Amino acid sequence: MKWRVACIQTDIFFGDPNENMKHIESKIKEAVSNEKPDIIVLPELWTTGYDLTRIEEIGDQNGKNMKEFVSNWSKTYNVNIVNGSIAKVTGDGVYNTMYISDRNGNIIHEYSKLHLFKLMDEHLHLKAGHTDSLFELEGEVCSGFICYDIRFPEWIRKHTLSGAKVVFVVAEWPLARLNHWRTLLLARAIENQCYVVACNRVGDDPKNTFAGHSMIINPWGEILAEAGESEEIITGEIDLQKVSEVRKHIPIFNDRRPDFY
Repeated sequence: MKWRVACIQTDIFFGDPNENMKHIESKIKEAVSNEKPDIIVLPELWTTGYDLTRIEEIGDQNGKNMKEFVSNWSKTYNVNIVNGSIAKVTGDGVYNTMYISDRNGNIIHEYSKLHLFKLMDEHLHLKAGHTDSLFELEGEVCSGFICYDIRFPEWIRKHTLSGAKVVFVVAEWPLARLNHWRTLLLARAIENQCYVVACNRVGDDPKNTFAGHSMIINPWGEILAEAGESEEIITGEIDLQKVSEVRKHIPIFNDRRPDFY
C-alpha cells in the first residue's frame, strides 16, 4: 500500500470558528487540486486555536458540526482526512478531539487527547481522553496523537506494538521548543520503525508563537518532507511495505525484553 499524504500547515484565526472553517476549506481545495493526496492532515484545535477561556462557548457541541463538515469534505474531494482536532463540548466537559474520515465520508475513528499540557492551561479548561487511538484506514493499522502526546514514548509504543504502521500527529507546538518537536518526532519514527506524519500550525496567538515545521518521516528516521515557519502544504509518498522491511532488517520488536520493563 502506498499513500500520498498532505499536511496543511496553516495559521489559525484566534477564537473564530467560522473564519477558520472557510480558510481550511480553501486549503483543502488547494491541496486536492495540486497533489491529489490520499490523506490530508490538519493541525490541532484549528477551529478555535487556544482560546481556552471561551472554549465552551465557541467549541462544537458533541462534535456534530465538525463531523458533518469533514464527512462532506471527504466525499466531495474523495480523500481520507485526519481532521486535526477540535474542541468537542459535552455534558461532562470539553475534549480536544480528533476525527478520522474515510473517502466515503464515514467517521471511522475518534480520539481525545490523553495527556493535557498544563503549561498552556489545558487542565483548567479541557478533560483528558480515556481511549486508545488505533484505527484501520483502507485496511492498514494506523494511530493518531495530539501534540503533547509525543512526549510519552510508551503511549506511542503501545500502538505500534498493536500493529500501527503510521503515526499521525496533529499539534499547536510553540516555536520556543522547535528543537524538541523535531527531535521527538524523529525519535518516535526510529524507535517504532514507522512513518510519522506530523502537522503543526504557524502564526501567533496572544500568548505564543508557533513553530510550523510539519514533517513526514519514514521508518529509518529520514525526513521525506518538512515545512518552514509559514503557511505551507507539504506532501510525500509513504510506502507501507517499507515498515515491514525496516522491522525485518533490525527486528527490535522481536528483541524486546518486556519481562525486565
